[in-house]
Amino acid sequence: MQIEHKFVESNGIKIHIAEAGTGPLVLLCHGFPESWYSWRHQIKALSEAGYHVIAPDMRGYGQTGRPNDIDQYSLFHLVGDMVGLVNAISDRPAVVIGHDWGAPVAWHCALFRPDRFHAVAGLSVPFIPRGPAAPTSVMPQTDSEVFYQLYFQAEGVAEKEFEQDVRRTILLVLAGRANKNDPPISSMVPRQGGWHRSRPLPLSLPSWITEADIDFYVTEFERTGFRGGLNWYRNVDRNWELLAPWSGAKVTVPALYMAGEQDLVVKFPRIDQLIANLKQFVPQLQKTIMLPECGHWTQQEKPNEVNSALITFLNGLDLK
Repeated sequence: MQIEHKFVESNGIKIHIAEAGTGPLVLLCHGFPESWYSWRHQIKALSEAGYHVIAPDMRGYGQTGRPNDIDQYSLFHLVGDMVGLVNAISDRPAVVIGHDWGAPVAWHCALFRPDRFHAVAGLSVPFIPRGPAAPTSVMPQTDSEVFYQLYFQAEGVAEKEFEQDVRRTILLVLAGRANKNDPPISSMVPRQGGWHRSRPLPLSLPSWITEADIDFYVTEFERTGFRGGLNWYRNVDRNWELLAPWSGAKVTVPALYMAGEQDLVVKFPRIDQLIANLKQFVPQLQKTIMLPECGHWTQQEKPNEVNSALITFLNGLDLK
């Protein structure tokens, strides 16, 4: 199946998409620090299964527009991009699937616009209802360490560190735990020394990613830098403020949740309880799948299992 690349104007920016197949529309939303390329295994499998698949570079990434101002990366901008993209491509509703930061975008596409998104699947990150306090106010920190999302808040700090050696950054983030016997990656960053110095480079790549894959990501981020992706994190408190009208609202469309058993995200405080009770907030949740011997990069680490689960989910929907 041939993957085609094109640009679509949406929500005031130009969005680059990878596209393949015909049939019901499926939208794939990537996370940090990735691109459309993180869905390379799914684009082929889902298009061959009879679906029209589009995988954009999200706002701030790849060949898509990268506004400079931090406030241009709120969840409302990100969802608005996806609504505009779907509207530009089809007059029929889509199924939206997201991983990592793309998962909150997908969940909120379904929450805000069930008329345009008839089903949703979240990988790694479950639907997280609005909490009682601004997110950064409850993120863990000690005298010596801060939660990585707090480290990302200061404008320019993480950019400077990550962009000094993009290849090292990509290796540490994507391949930092090359096999199951390696020590787990910490979600904390030392106040002194930064991200790079606290994490050893992997001695080898994990089996699921190749040197060519690493080269692709390195080339992209050497060109774009990391500011766009980091700006998503700098809106977590703004998103919390803006989401006040949806406090207590539920995602009502058919849904699937899938994550790796070794994913750091599922070990975050309170996330395990949220996953166990996800149907309370997503009433049409059809299945929760926890993939053994799988870390955070779900669809890249376990493409066959993810593809099978997504195709089963999609085939069970009424997408006429």
